[in-house]
Amino acid sequence: MTTKTRRPIRVVQWATGTVGAFAMRAVIEHPDLELVGARVYSAAKDGRDAGELCGLPPVGVTATRDVEAILALRPDCVLYMPESTDAADVCRLLKNGINIVTTRAEFFNPEAMERSLREAVEEACRVGGASIHATGSSPGFITEALPICVTSLVRRLDFLAIEEYANCLEGCSTEMLVQIMHFGDAPEEFAKRDVAARDEVFKHSLSLIATALGVPVDSFVESAEIALCRQDTKLRDVTIPAGSVGAQRVSVTGLRNGEPLMRFRSNWYVTTDVEPAWDLRGDGWRLTVEGDTPVDMSIDLPMPIEKDERASGRYTAHRPVNAIPYVVAAPPGIAPTTQLSQVVAKLT
Repeated sequence: MTTKTRRPIRVVQWATGTVGAFAMRAVIEHPDLELVGARVYSAAKDGRDAGELCGLPPVGVTATRDVEAILALRPDCVLYMPESTDAADVCRLLKNGINIVTTRAEFFNPEAMERSLREAVEEACRVGGASIHATGSSPGFITEALPICVTSLVRRLDFLAIEEYANCLEGCSTEMLVQIMHFGDAPEEFAKRDVAARDEVFKHSLSLIATALGVPVDSFVESAEIALCRQDTKLRDVTIPAGSVGAQRVSVTGLRNGEPLMRFRSNWYVTTDVEPAWDLRGDGWRLTVEGDTPVDMSIDLPMPIEKDERASGRYTAHRPVNAIPYVVAAPPGIAPTTQLSQVVAKLT
């Protein structure tokens, strides 16, 4: 693999939340990357040293809220990780010849993008000669990179299933658990929630993989299930009652010729003591392949959460960092996982 430049790749970190801070730290410590800027959103971070924002000693890079200052740095790549996408910012970066690696859901599969956004981004890539790639842990690694690898063993695929398990109590704030994820809801209240919408991006990944394998899906079906706490359950500084939602399962299944071909299912929980009893494993994934070459693979993520409840953010942050040289080397355009060279990490 070659890159467009022989010098260290100049990188800007755009947004420095939990995942962004881990990504920025990885850039600073990477042997082939150079952090040259950090785009922040809060006044409290503006003007601070980037090293201090990610738990390192000062590195001489000052964080800024000024987009013009970021453009003036002329980086080779921006790690774009804000809470929401600003299409104008994305297109402006690309038109200025700045490649983008992002965790934003809009860019995983160009075929699934809203038409006007896709056209604007593709035009910006053409004008600037830049590329954009979206990745992460889930979606990203588990829904795209690993299935590509595993199905290289296969000549007939009957069904691909990905199960995700997450003990949300360990890594989420009380506000996130109760107000956004709706743990503690009464069953009738939870039934009113549009929880299936949160897994829309997984349709994008499954469609991407299915099309690349030559077996595109025709449609998707969605389903949501809940399991209830058997007893009162403490969520940090609040307690949710017995009989309220303690686990939730959302599935998106891709159909081909009316039959299930691929499925992603999230199993999120705050207690394993639920009714009905579910097989709730520790944080990680299970990937199974049915076909002429069956595979059953379990992946545990034994991150020591008790030392740093945010540490699981590394799983999302590190793959985008490792992808930077490949995105910088890619031809202009939107570069999904199926078209990007295999990402091989350069470790320290």
